[in-house]
Amino acid sequence: MSPSPSSRRPQRRAASARPVSYDESLVDAELQAYLGNENSRRIRRLRRLSADERQRLTETEALIALSLGFPIDELLPVERPLLPDSVAAAPNDYIVVRNHILASWRADPRVPLPRARVLETVTASYDHLVAAAHGFLDREGHINFGVSAAFPASPPPDAPQRPAASVLVVGAGLAGLAAARQLLRFGLRVLVLEGRSRPGGRVFTSSLGEGKAAVELGGSVITGIHANPLGVLARQLGIPLHKVRNSCPLYQPDGRTVATKLDKSMELVFNTLLEHAARLRESLKEAAEGISLGEGIERLRRLYNVVKIEEERQVLDWHLANLEFSNAGCLSELSLAHWDQDDQYEMGGDHCFLAGGNSRLVQALCDGVPVLYEKTVKRIEHGEDGVSITVEGGQVFKADMVLCTVPLGVLKSASIVFEPDLPERKLGAIQRLGFGLLNKVALVFPYVFWDEEIDTFGCLNKERSKRGEFFLFYSYHTVSGGAVLIALVAGEAALEFEKVDPAVSLHKVLGILKGIYGPRGVTVPDPIQSACTRWGSDPLCLGSYSHIRVGSSGADYDILAESVNDRLFFAGEATTSAYPATMHGALLSGLREASRILRASEGSVNSDQKKYALQKSLRPKNGVLEDLFMEPDLEFGRFSFVFSYITPDEQQTAGLVRITLQKHFLPLSEKRGVKGNQKDQHTAAEKADFHLYAIVSQEQASQLRTACDDDKGRIAFLCKDLGVKLMGYDSTCDIGSSLISGILSARKARKRLQRPKNSKIRL
Repeated sequence: MSPSPSSRRPQRRAASARPVSYDESLVDAELQAYLGNENSRRIRRLRRLSADERQRLTETEALIALSLGFPIDELLPVERPLLPDSVAAAPNDYIVVRNHILASWRADPRVPLPRARVLETVTASYDHLVAAAHGFLDREGHINFGVSAAFPASPPPDAPQRPAASVLVVGAGLAGLAAARQLLRFGLRVLVLEGRSRPGGRVFTSSLGEGKAAVELGGSVITGIHANPLGVLARQLGIPLHKVRNSCPLYQPDGRTVATKLDKSMELVFNTLLEHAARLRESLKEAAEGISLGEGIERLRRLYNVVKIEEERQVLDWHLANLEFSNAGCLSELSLAHWDQDDQYEMGGDHCFLAGGNSRLVQALCDGVPVLYEKTVKRIEHGEDGVSITVEGGQVFKADMVLCTVPLGVLKSASIVFEPDLPERKLGAIQRLGFGLLNKVALVFPYVFWDEEIDTFGCLNKERSKRGEFFLFYSYHTVSGGAVLIALVAGEAALEFEKVDPAVSLHKVLGILKGIYGPRGVTVPDPIQSACTRWGSDPLCLGSYSHIRVGSSGADYDILAESVNDRLFFAGEATTSAYPATMHGALLSGLREASRILRASEGSVNSDQKKYALQKSLRPKNGVLEDLFMEPDLEFGRFSFVFSYITPDEQQTAGLVRITLQKHFLPLSEKRGVKGNQKDQHTAAEKADFHLYAIVSQEQASQLRTACDDDKGRIAFLCKDLGVKLMGYDSTCDIGSSLISGILSARKARKRLQRPKNSKIRL
């Protein structure tokens, strides 16, 4: 039986016969069929299409645009004011061109889609529409974004030169990193301040066990792969995705499997109650604003006199716990009127796990972005002259604008002082919205003892107040590199969980597993390592993700997203009414705010307001390169390398190479003009070392090492085959200032990761 979409629960149909690896690049199979893989082939095909074929192509592209959140036959509200008046007044042809551009880029998002390439596939009479549509989509982050080598965190070579505003980004989560990366590509000067010692925020992949299995302690599932920007990043990096399989068996508290008949009947009851709850709010109208979803469901259950025996109640409670997990909130707090207001925007397609963990996306987003870690922001001052940020310890940073991406829980706690105060309208939205909890117990076992053909299984609970305690298990053995199980804790149980000793929680989880598998003759081994989350106690988030509480609505998400005087901007999952409580929502909000900040910077570029020289403060101090290369990450011959990776397996991570040379490596023409004692000076010059630098990836360093046996050959290979440009000290500091900051931050992070993790339980 297919579940109700509004419940966002794991689908529980029959499992596949074998594990399925899901490739997001296959999503647009129909698109690939008519666009082809090569640009020239696409052009030839478009030119020979009949009128009917062109109509079908237009309809297909419209459906692709619809999946990306664009209306089929109208403009987005934000789109209209950004277009020329003549286009906005009669937008039909523009919409066709816009949809074509969206579909064309999604066919292969690994490379940029320049306007010139679009012009080759569209009739010349539409050139002005291509300019308008491509400009809008590019600036708003709907195309040409990402983390592949084709999208570095720097302006493209042909980017127009403009006076660059400076931006401070608070928070190195998905929202902050996506915004920072986009702003750097726009040519703005950016610095990210992060309170933790790592990037990612509530997306956190830990390495546990002897084999260092990738374990998701934060955001885990890519919810709906169709049109999902996280799927785009995975395609760009070539990372496989695993479809979360539909089968989700349920087990009773004593370990027995829930009967199929009871399972299906209670699933039907659950979905029917949600449908009646939707009708109830329609009939109650404004009165529904003060009623919780939990109260509404309970009234309906009593009204229809369903779920009368204990076994039925336990199964229904499991579904209600799953609903609380989806919303990170107790049903007693969720708004009956608006709890599911974002369902219409839900990403289609399968839910997926990312092989190796979501931190692979985080690290790719970090590449080339300057981040200062352990900088907990305490005060943000904003005014006509710019912004000033004070971090813990008293250090002050100044810039033209600031993007605040801290979680809603931090805003609710008022741990950051805003001067002047935030508008009452925004403070009201912060107070009304809910911010709930989801916690996890992660266990790494020596081997997989459970059914390898399933990715999820559920466990019922006798006590209603504990229905969310270890109610659902995720199996990550297909993607983590180890035998990993994660038990989820939702609802009221998630609040109580933070008060319990981790060892007690661990033994409870093991007791559940032994109760399920012991009677089946399966021995449950002791875990190699485990970890318990405490997101509610973490001062840098104070919760997991947002929901619409009684008295709130989707409009509060939009209010929270509003900027203040084109100086103070906000991003994060709690600032998007379409995609709240999701990783892709956070990333999309960062792209959205990057565009807003760009427009604001262009609006004030000719003003007399002071521009803080953020880039000058970021320029490495004298001697920093010498200090960096005192401890190279790799060296051979005359070549030394330092990289910005956190873990060595990140082959695409950028770094610097330093080549130590002597005068005899230079052409003879560069040695001429030596005065005085020619022989003595020439001998001294040959003995004097000097350095050249270049930006390279770890993969290029490996290629360079094996390409030639001598240093002269390697230099030729570096410049000619790899196309790398050599620079002097000053040019390296100017051009590579962001990279140097990233290398310094990564080096500190690597040292911190080598410290013992006291929060982990070792058995």
